[in-house]
Amino acid sequence: MKKESANIFTLEIVKDSLLAIGDEMFQTLARTSMSPIIYEVLDYASGVMDKNGNLLTQGNGVAGFIGMLSHMVAYTIEKFPGKDDLKPGDVIIINNPYVGGGSHLSDVGLVMPIFYEGELIAFSANKAHWTEVGGKDPGSFSNDATEVYQEGLQFPCVKLFDQGRINEPLLEMIKANVRMPDLSIGDLWAQIAALRTGNKRINELCEKYSKSVLLQSMERLLDQGEILAREEMKKLPKGTFTAMDYIDDDGFGNGPFKVQVKITITDEKFICDFRGSHPQVPGPINCSYSALVTAVRVVFLSITNAGDVVNDGIFRPLEVIAEKGSVLSAERPAPTSIYWESDGFGGDLVWKALAPHISERLGAGHFLSVCSVTLSGINPETKEPFLIVEPSVGGWGAADEQDGARGQFCIGDGETYNVPVEVAETRYGVMVEEYALCNNGAGAGKYIGGSGVVRSYRALSNNQQVSVTFGRNKFLPWGINGGKDGSPNEFFVKKADGATEGPFSIYARYPLNAGDVVQLVTGTGGGYGDPLERDIQQIQADVKNGYISLKDAKEIYGVELDADDFSVRDVTPERGA
Repeated sequence: MKKESANIFTLEIVKDSLLAIGDEMFQTLARTSMSPIIYEVLDYASGVMDKNGNLLTQGNGVAGFIGMLSHMVAYTIEKFPGKDDLKPGDVIIINNPYVGGGSHLSDVGLVMPIFYEGELIAFSANKAHWTEVGGKDPGSFSNDATEVYQEGLQFPCVKLFDQGRINEPLLEMIKANVRMPDLSIGDLWAQIAALRTGNKRINELCEKYSKSVLLQSMERLLDQGEILAREEMKKLPKGTFTAMDYIDDDGFGNGPFKVQVKITITDEKFICDFRGSHPQVPGPINCSYSALVTAVRVVFLSITNAGDVVNDGIFRPLEVIAEKGSVLSAERPAPTSIYWESDGFGGDLVWKALAPHISERLGAGHFLSVCSVTLSGINPETKEPFLIVEPSVGGWGAADEQDGARGQFCIGDGETYNVPVEVAETRYGVMVEEYALCNNGAGAGKYIGGSGVVRSYRALSNNQQVSVTFGRNKFLPWGINGGKDGSPNEFFVKKADGATEGPFSIYARYPLNAGDVVQLVTGTGGGYGDPLERDIQQIQADVKNGYISLKDAKEIYGVELDADDFSVRDVTPERGA
């Protein structure tokens, strides 16, 4: 039986149902996709927006997509403003990097308007990393592109479905322009399945509780998000805070590029002003404004969100300012394939500026880069082409009363995963020879930075090629309150003849033949506090576990340990008794 009004308990039930819809959409996409980058890595996002494009709920996944879904819907509303421009059964496809929640062309977004009794009441939307969208290189996102036209197919917010009828010519164009059409088209249908799940569940809520109650619950969800954020903002220091850093280079040897932020926190506003950062650059590290906003939102959430809620109500106090045409707000035709190398710095600058003032919430710097790897070739067993596309884990910075996390994804990746070793060796023409923590002694402090990792792929066939994008190579994860900096992200190639080449950071299409090994090494996070204040028993445990060496214990931490039983032999004068 429908109800036209509801008490607070019903509104809460419907509100929680909206959250459940977001999770169901997320699971639907994962379970029906074709590509490991989606069903294993979870490089996608899905959610529900209200009729004005405000994000209501978003399933876990790539943190770097928080905010992009609502930007996609807002642009769809702008592109189709007429009352009858959007109709039931429509699906919009968009991957424009410069508007509408764009990142790079590989992240393909779909938007479905949701109608009830002929009235537009909501949107379902998702964005997923396709293994292929064409372009000049396998895997599409090219770390040596010089313009967007080299990076793949562009979908400028057009209808893929019109009133439930698919645009067959567009589908044929996609098939003809991607290297692995079965994967790309399969992932497309998975995204559509997730959209239809959202559409079905929203209509079921209207049937059960009425459209009026649903709309009230949507408004309540957004208002509660704002209340939570503003309550947490009261606990933050007020004033102006600044930070500056440098992006290493753009893959062509240009750089470094200065980026900076001025943060103003008041009782009502949290303003992040990035004006004065470097103009957009020739290489593909440029990011869009929406990507910058997303990166800032991730950090804003980490310091203001006490309820683990993600919706646009939370972001009402947040304002992000950037100059158009900058490396943090690029415009056409700037390449954006490896945009995370700049948008990550956008979030990291906010983190760096505030960490000394809210150390209970923010720690030292982490390895920051997605550290992406694209490896292609022929599988010697199946004789079929293969393509590995995946991010890498690394070390996070230490915090007050806490060592840094080891072997985790960067802040932009969020709740994602590696392709498992078993899957990689079964599906691809490689052997995973090593996957271990990189315990290099960097990130020293009273609390130590988390270790990066070493991951090595041995090529099992000739004529393979690997493109690696490891930023944060020259300017290291920063320590805090006396903690030492972390270590660089870098990779090496160990040739079958015994020669070693590297270290490299950004390299396009390095050729590999059978027996060659590409060794990927991600950075250790920054340390927190004076290393000479680290607890001696903890230092003993660190040496036992291999996190630091006997030499580091003495030279950095001021403690000389016995090599056999790790008992304390001496304490340096700098440390004291």
